[in-house]
Amino acid sequence: MKWQALRAAAVLGMSGLLVTGCSDSGGAKPSDRPRAATASAASSSAPSAEPVSAKAEAAEKVKLAVEKRISADERKFGSGVNSPCSTSSPRMFTAPCKAAADATSDAAGLALTEIDGRQGFATLDSVARKLQAAVRTYQTLGCATEPTAADTRTACLEPAAVIAQGFTDLRDGANAGLAGR
Repeated sequence: MKWQALRAAAVLGMSGLLVTGCSDSGGAKPSDRPRAATASAASSSAPSAEPVSAKAEAAEKVKLAVEKRISADERKFGSGVNSPCSTSSPRMFTAPCKAAADATSDAAGLALTEIDGRQGFATLDSVARKLQAAVRTYQTLGCATEPTAADTRTACLEPAAVIAQGFTDLRDGANAGLAGR
């Protein structure tokens, strides 16, 4: 299959030479040939220096600030199934999850501060607010104090799962901001 593609490219290349006329018919010297076509082709292929829009610049600034914070916290606390707040983690009802929850809430707060008043960050805004609400619920329920009541432990599962996934969701939200979503 690879050879067929190479062969097809070679045939197309040879066809191009035949169509454009590679012979020196009429004895004309290369310097006698018209150059207008090459000059216009060169000018149209020059890279355009389009200015970066203010929106794109703002999105990049938000992305960099949020990513820096997320990366540092993610190295410290982990994320997803590696988070102490993972619903499969024995640390979900302990101080390490509370510390991860606080860091996640702070990262969400940073994201909200960075996007304050800017359009094109609906996903990041939504994710950050959802994370902060999950952290408040986790704290209000006393999930980090190893509750013994079954209904409280069950109620802690949902906010803990949101917190465990928080850094990844914030990163996805910041990436969506680059696309204006």
